[in-house]
Amino acid sequence: MFSQRSRCFGEENAISLKKRALLASGRTLLDLTRSNPTETGLAPFEQLRELLAPPETERYAPDPFGIISARQALSERWSRQGHSVAPEQILLTASTSEAYGFLFKLFCDPGDELLVPEPSYPLFEHLARLEHAKLLPYRLLYDGAWHIDLDSLRSAITPKSRAILLVNPNNPTGSIVSQSELVAIAEMGLPLISDEVFSGFLFGAATARFRSAITVQQQLVFALDGLSKSMGLPQCKLGFTTVGGPKQLVAEAMQRLEVIGDSYLSVGTAVQLALPELLKHEPERHQVIQSRLEQNLACLKRVTSGSSVTTLAMDGGFSAVLRVPRTRSESEWVLGLLEEPGVLVQPGWFYDFASEAFLVVSLLTLPHEFEQGIERLCHYVDTDR
Repeated sequence: MFSQRSRCFGEENAISLKKRALLASGRTLLDLTRSNPTETGLAPFEQLRELLAPPETERYAPDPFGIISARQALSERWSRQGHSVAPEQILLTASTSEAYGFLFKLFCDPGDELLVPEPSYPLFEHLARLEHAKLLPYRLLYDGAWHIDLDSLRSAITPKSRAILLVNPNNPTGSIVSQSELVAIAEMGLPLISDEVFSGFLFGAATARFRSAITVQQQLVFALDGLSKSMGLPQCKLGFTTVGGPKQLVAEAMQRLEVIGDSYLSVGTAVQLALPELLKHEPERHQVIQSRLEQNLACLKRVTSGSSVTTLAMDGGFSAVLRVPRTRSESEWVLGLLEEPGVLVQPGWFYDFASEAFLVVSLLTLPHEFEQGIERLCHYVDTDR
């Protein structure tokens, strides 16, 4: 009766079952996986209600690409970052997830392929299945820093490959795509879909080293961003896709995206009208989030120093990856941490790490909970050793 693409996979895993059982029994857990800015005690955006209720919202005048005033504001945002982008190169969607859906529709007929990094966020699998596309992985390697395995990427390309996905910075590794990697990937001859939702949150030297894929000129490029991460406003549901590359290809891509966008018209009027004013507050919102990330990252490095828990190098983003001894599987570590010290983390297999044993934590966690949770985690791992 139902389609194959809407099918569910398997039963609830042991980690979810254990978490639910412990909470039902009255246990209090230190949740180090929270990445929703509205649930992590970040300073509220007090002007939000006022900005989302302008009188113009009473009028409905849809545009397949989004209201021009919103796209003009994003064009000016690009200009402040040193890039020349016309409003006509920008598409608004209800989220970056929807933007992926639009782009998969743009490029893929059933059975066509998309190249995706591993490790990375598991949402890609679901989005691709909904569009009847197939994912082919390429590897990220770690040797004290993260690198794209360019040979792995080249060997994964087939005649049915339609685009290369970059996550820059990557989730959860926090690694950025280097300039040399970006040049090499652009030379592979496929369009680039570059998820840059975490690009505003970089650490140390990465701030100077980061390059948006929009700088690529020889291939079609789609740079994705949105309010969910850039301003910590997931409840506002607005993603923005910027299209770059050869002019003729950009023009054709925008024509086709107009058809797709006009079929959905999914973005609410209020948030589009509010966007120019919202972006004026982006620097202060950025500082609130960046301060939280840096505070928790400093805590993480301090607490894990001298422990058998190792914090992997990272350039930016909301997550951190911890390497723990291989004396247990990742699932055993996560279940043990839930049961004994009452700490919830994510296993590396959730993000398709190629080997064990890795754990992933969110740097958005409330600082006092984060410190307590990391201290418990290190004590548990070191005691087990």
